[in-house]
Formats: sequence, C-alpha cells, structure tokens
Amino acid sequence: MIYREAGQFKTSYAADQAVFPIVQDRVVVAAFLVVAFVLPPVLASEYWLQAVLIPFLVYAMAAVGLNLLTGYAGQVSLGTGGFMAVGAYAAFKLTTAFPGLNILLVFVLAGVMAAGVGIVFGLPSLRIKGFYLAVATLAAQFFVVWALTKFGWFSNYSSSGVITAQKLVVFGFAVDTPVKRYLLVLAIVSVMALAAKNMVRSSIGRAWMAVRDMDVAAEVVGIPMMKTKLLAFAISSFYCGVAGALYAFAYLGTVEPAGFELDLSFRILFMIIVGGVGSILGSFLGAAFIVLLPIFMDLSATSIERSFGLALPAGLVSNLTLILFGALIIFFLVVEPLGLARLWQIAKEKLRLWPFPH
Repeated sequence: MIYREAGQFKTSYAADQAVFPIVQDRVVVAAFLVVAFVLPPVLASEYWLQAVLIPFLVYAMAAVGLNLLTGYAGQVSLGTGGFMAVGAYAAFKLTTAFPGLNILLVFVLAGVMAAGVGIVFGLPSLRIKGFYLAVATLAAQFFVVWALTKFGWFSNYSSSGVITAQKLVVFGFAVDTPVKRYLLVLAIVSVMALAAKNMVRSSIGRAWMAVRDMDVAAEVVGIPMMKTKLLAFAISSFYCGVAGALYAFAYLGTVEPAGFELDLSFRILFMIIVGGVGSILGSFLGAAFIVLLPIFMDLSATSIERSFGLALPAGLVSNLTLILFGALIIFFLVVEPLGLARLWQIAKEKLRLWPFPH
C-alpha cells in the first residue's frame, strides 16, 4: 500500500520514460536532496563535513563513472585512480595558467582532458576484453602516475610533484569553509548523478548494456562497437576526472601522484562491487559503506576500550577493517552479486505487496 504503482497512468511516451516514473520515487529523491542540502550544513561538525561527507561524495562520483564503464558497458577497468589524477592535475594547471577562469569551467575542462586520456587507453577494448582489458587499463594507472612524477611541468616543477589547489571561487563567491565546499560538491555530484541516471535510460545506455550482455549480438543488430565502447570510456573518465578535481580542490587541497596509486582504483572498484554493479544508486551505497565502515570500526574499538578497559594493539583495528572488507567483497560476489542496490530493490518489491503475503 505504501509503494504501489496502481493508478499511476502514463499518458505519453515521455512520462513512461521519465527518470523517476513513480511518484513515490520522485518524492523520496526530492526529500533526500532537501535533507542533504539543509541538515548537514546545520547539524554536522566541520570534521564530518570535511573528513566524511565530502570524500563520500567525491568517491561516489568516481564510482558512478566506473559503474558506467564496468557495470553498464561491461568494460573492466583498473585505471580509475589514474583518470582521477589526470583531472586533479589538469584542474591545477588550468587554474595556475588561467587564474580568472571560472572554477566550474575548470572542472569541466579537467573532465574533458581525462576523457581524452580515457579514449586513448580505451582503444584496446576494441580488440580485447575481460581480464586482458583490465591489465591494459592497469597500464594506464601506472603510466599516468609515472608521467606526473617524471615530468615536472604537470606540477609546475615542484620538486616532489606535490600540488596545492588554488582557492575556490564560484561566480565571485569564495568557497572557503567546509560548509560551502560541501554544498558545492553536493550540487555538482547531484547534477552529474541525475545526468548519469538519465543517460543509462537513453539509447546510449541501452547500447552499453547490449554490448555488456553480448557484444557479438549487439554488433549484428547494428550497434557500432568502436563508438559505443570509446564513448563509455570517455564518459566514465570524464566523471572520474571531475571527481579527481574535486578530490584535490574541495577535499584534500594538497595532493601528490602517490595519492592516486592502485589502492585508490581498487577502493573505487570495491565500492561498486559492494554497492551494486550496474546501478547508480549502488555507487552511492558502496561509497557510503566504504567511507563509513572504518569510522564504525574505530568507534566500536573506542567503545570496547572504555567499557571493558582493554587496550587494543596498535594497528589491530585497521587490519580488522581490511579483513572485513575482503570478507564482505567475497560475500557479495557469492551471495548477492548485485550488491546493496539489489537488497534495496528487494525491499521495494516487498513494499509493493505489503501487507499481503507472497
């Protein structure tokens, strides 16, 4: 009775193809956005805004980008960290070379440059796939980090390759507090997530899913392999590039090439595995899970120490967190390959029939 489509008639093709065709979905999404824009700036501390919510949004955008490529187009990639590095350093070079350039345009251009690099390293997908494609994108990861370290031009000849982001100014307004940075990142991520949700429901998304499910059959029915695969790499890298720019400018402020190594790529991959491959919502759920789990483990360890007077060995909590990550990834791959997004979908299906048994 709570979540029921009965009586919601579609009178046009546009209404049937809406991003959120059910009223309840539109209400939930609108309410969630209102809460996200209103409550954290009022209630959350600077620590939660800067160290939890902003990285969660940045990782979620990178996970959306990877999900478009891997979850929807079926092209395995391990170069997410490299594409984020391209976006971060491109934004840095643009802001230093053109100080008066609007920061939003800088983020877009940084994403475009990352898209160009993604197309170059996506060319092997025209001939190889699966494990071999993953190795090819892994080469992109190592090459980008090596290039940023080797050639000082990318960091304005910094001796260590470290870059410091310029001040954020949007239309003359300084974005200089955690609250302002959070709202800026939230606005950008919300727009791009809705665009991704709309994209996967369009002809582009249907072509990606056809290639993912059976590329030979997709080519037989007239879907151009080259255009479809390279477009997936370009758009995915664009999202990762913008995420990398936000990672440098809104989250850390100071980054180095080592911060974009393989560990970051695997972290983003784990997010879509846990959250749900082929799901925009799953990207956010997985990012929230990966970001919040270490915090939950630290709070649990602190609670145990206070309650029982136990002094836990140094590094035990971090090692247990890594073990739990691995166990959960195996669990989701075996028990629920579609991740947390599938569990949410099952809950909605049960709400459709509640209170009747099934």
